[in-house]
Amino acid sequence: MIKKLKQYKYHLKQLKDLFIDAYIELIINNNDELPELNRYEYGCFSQNGEDGIIDEIFDRIGITNKIFVEFGVGDGNENNTAYLLNKNWKGLWIEPDKNNYKYIKENNPFYKNISALKIENKFVTIENFESLLTKNNIQPEFDFLSIDIDGNDYWIWKSLENFKPRVVVIEYNSSFKPPTKWIMDYNPDHVFDKTNYFGASLSSLEELGRNKNYKLVACDITGTNAFFVRIDLINENFKHPFTTEFLYHPPRYFLSRSLGHKNKLGLFRN
Repeated sequence: MIKKLKQYKYHLKQLKDLFIDAYIELIINNNDELPELNRYEYGCFSQNGEDGIIDEIFDRIGITNKIFVEFGVGDGNENNTAYLLNKNWKGLWIEPDKNNYKYIKENNPFYKNISALKIENKFVTIENFESLLTKNNIQPEFDFLSIDIDGNDYWIWKSLENFKPRVVVIEYNSSFKPPTKWIMDYNPDHVFDKTNYFGASLSSLEELGRNKNYKLVACDITGTNAFFVRIDLINENFKHPFTTEFLYHPPRYFLSRSLGHKNKLGLFRN
């Protein structure tokens, strides 16, 4: 009986993932009004379609130093920069969870074997963020920054003064539809409680980005991440309009799926 229940759950999960894939295809391929970068969504190691959007952005603006910084990386097998490691980038991961940090140090070949990866086991605050980048010799204009800490994301980006990454991906709180301005009060001890009390609305992040000379160019269709490009790199590379109302996606967290094989980083040859 237990074996049959497990089989039932397995097949039910497969059907759910197939439905989600079909729904995503329907959204992406049958909507002429969809923002253009959503058509490039693809996930290799990202939670959703972030890998594909990141690829397309750098195809348009070019790559300089191939350096990334990401915090909130989990165990390292699913995040916004694991795919970049497989494309010969290097960078810094900041992960507050001790178990995840230990797993990465013991199992990630990019850390153990080829030193393409540096890791800090720290809880990021507005007081220590820039010092962590300086400590790890991150260049002032590194290529890519990803912020996903389910809380003080807005305040961490705002605190960045001496570093100007070319592309920033940051989690937004899609519960608050544009033009609503909403920012969680800064709390250095905040821990995500799986509610919608986290981060900032897309409109608030867009305003922050604008003040820091960045343009909002995309949001993924699950309503999770917002993608910003430094204004000096926009040129004719991206289509208008760059408005929150046009680029916003509502919370579609149900579109996260695990169809296919489980992610695992490993050494490889080009």
